[in-house]
Amino acid sequence: MNNLHLAVQFFLQIAVILLFCRLVGAVAARCGQPQVVAEMLAGVLLGPSLFGLLAPEAQQALFPWDNAQQARDTQSYLFPASQLGLALYMFIVGMEFRVDIVRKRFASSVAVSIAGMVTPFALGAGLAWILFYHSHLFPARTSLMEAMLFLGASMCITAFPMLARIIHFKKLTGTTMGTVALGAGALDDAAAWCLLAVVLASFDGDFSHAFINIGCGVGFVVFTFLVVGPLLQRFQRWMEKDGSLTEAGMVVSLSIMALAAWFTDKIGLHAVFGAFITGAVIPRKVMARDLIDRIQPLTVTLLLPLFFTYSGLNTKIGLLNSWYLWGICAAVLLAAAVGKGVACWLAARATGIPNREALGIGLLMNARGLMELIIINIGLQRGIITEGLFATLVIMAVTTTLMASPLFERLMARSRPEMEPITPGKLPGPVPVS
Repeated sequence: MNNLHLAVQFFLQIAVILLFCRLVGAVAARCGQPQVVAEMLAGVLLGPSLFGLLAPEAQQALFPWDNAQQARDTQSYLFPASQLGLALYMFIVGMEFRVDIVRKRFASSVAVSIAGMVTPFALGAGLAWILFYHSHLFPARTSLMEAMLFLGASMCITAFPMLARIIHFKKLTGTTMGTVALGAGALDDAAAWCLLAVVLASFDGDFSHAFINIGCGVGFVVFTFLVVGPLLQRFQRWMEKDGSLTEAGMVVSLSIMALAAWFTDKIGLHAVFGAFITGAVIPRKVMARDLIDRIQPLTVTLLLPLFFTYSGLNTKIGLLNSWYLWGICAAVLLAAAVGKGVACWLAARATGIPNREALGIGLLMNARGLMELIIINIGLQRGIITEGLFATLVIMAVTTTLMASPLFERLMARSRPEMEPITPGKLPGPVPVS
């Protein structure tokens, strides 16, 4: 395809993706599911698992595959657009993150995070050991240690951006439950990306890269909070006029976000973490309020669905073509759901959180969708896992995320968690989105 044809094709794809996501969202809403969960499911349905199965020629025409290059023409523009959507969304999540409550509930967040990482990681590593010797779900180039680290990291991750949207959808922003879950989810994801850095470094044959990447990540966080944040606070009056953020202020903010995303991607921790950390240090009140108002609508309605579709195009559930493979899929799902949910519930109880709220935290932490899709896409692109294991992990990600919302609603039907008091100068919560 030439560039003009690709551009025209892209517009058609956008129309189909957005309309289909809304259609699935309307059905999902009747089942108590937020729009973001519907978008994740819609992405899989638009891929070869359903659309390609029922109408292969139509699916090929809409999302063309270049057989000569063994790569999707679609990928050349859908991938960068989807990454932009992820970065912008995490930038928004960072601006909405209430650091004041995280400090108050830091012990609970750390305890839930550790429990939610150690247990599912151990279960995932054990499953990887079995699969390595009794299946062909890992390529020959992947070593046993790499397989165990990768599957363990995949099992212990929490979908931090999706968790944020579910918490907003359930009106839990500013509550102890919502904040502990967000804090633990952020720590879980950071640790999972560090594990992924080790796997990728091992895959490249150089462990020193992993330690350099992790060290650079810690240095980036310290630099952003101790240097970038105070500088933005000091110069924010030059970026505001008549109580609103100027265009120059918006350009500066987005440029800093883009540089941070570039840097964290460069050091192997993915662009979304740079965007999130930058959002966390943006001055509240005018800057954060106006950036969210201007960025959020386009990001959540246009760019984020593109990522789910991109992942769905790489998901081939038909590869699970035997009872043995479906049994493996069930084992992965059980280990992921029970390991994460039970461990986080017990950890929350151990730190003094009431039983009902602790159970809610355990259920919320099982929402893996978005970050799980990111990490397994990287594993597939780098050749660490096969398409069969990729499909298995997509099913696990979709199922655990679909389970989280209705189970949580059932648990919380009789009571609502208490809100934490709003600290002056902090945003009260996310701007409503559809």
